[in-house]
Amino acid sequence: MSKQTPPSLRSHPALLALWDFQEVSGEPRLSQGRARYALRERSGPIARIEGGVLGPYAARLDEGDWFSITRQEAPLLNIHGPQAQISVAAWIQRGRTATDHCEAIVGMWDETRRKRQYCLFLNLRIWESRHQVCGHVSSVGGPTPGYKYCMDASIGATPVPWDRWQFVAFTYDGEYARSFLNGKLDARGDRNPYRYPGGIFDGGADGSDFTVGGVSRSDEMGNWFAGVLGGLAIFDRALSPAEIEALHREVPLPE
Repeated sequence: MSKQTPPSLRSHPALLALWDFQEVSGEPRLSQGRARYALRERSGPIARIEGGVLGPYAARLDEGDWFSITRQEAPLLNIHGPQAQISVAAWIQRGRTATDHCEAIVGMWDETRRKRQYCLFLNLRIWESRHQVCGHVSSVGGPTPGYKYCMDASIGATPVPWDRWQFVAFTYDGEYARSFLNGKLDARGDRNPYRYPGGIFDGGADGSDFTVGGVSRSDEMGNWFAGVLGGLAIFDRALSPAEIEALHREVPLPE
């Protein structure tokens, strides 16, 4: 049987947008769900390769490749406010980068202009972490008060391996951020779940774009993710641990 997106995922009541990366290189990647948005290549053509998760194909991002949707084109992804909730999920095959740095998978997160909202990362390297799944959230947009950088994130315990398909996700319910690896809460003391009341920052009309594969930092794009994207999904509420586990069961990872 050919790979395809499970109907239960396409019809999930909280699903905003789902990208399966079946389009050919050079074409916009179109989402399914209530938010029908087009991810556009911003660094030149991004390769389509065989061996996907939600279909026969996937997108391969070399370090420096990235997609985005302008803020104005993606109003439903501009999740913010004191009661904001979100879930972000990605089916990835992590690749190695030239240097050891934070790896931004997807979100609305502009560090240059202090317009941080939410972003799924790997390898944040804060709070004695290395290589784990990280759910970055901000209620202030800028650095965490008293620190040089934003330090607010749920950070798992388990390093995400290279060159193997993994299902990574984080949720935020307005009180706690939680990071998941392969359907399970990757618990790590008070770092995961991470208590963070206060909601998500409102970046305003000139806030962050929605970016995939990197974020704006130090006046340029960086924090590159390198590897393969088999799918991305954004939900407009915090999915329960049982729902995250069900997603993992319903979307088998390739060997």
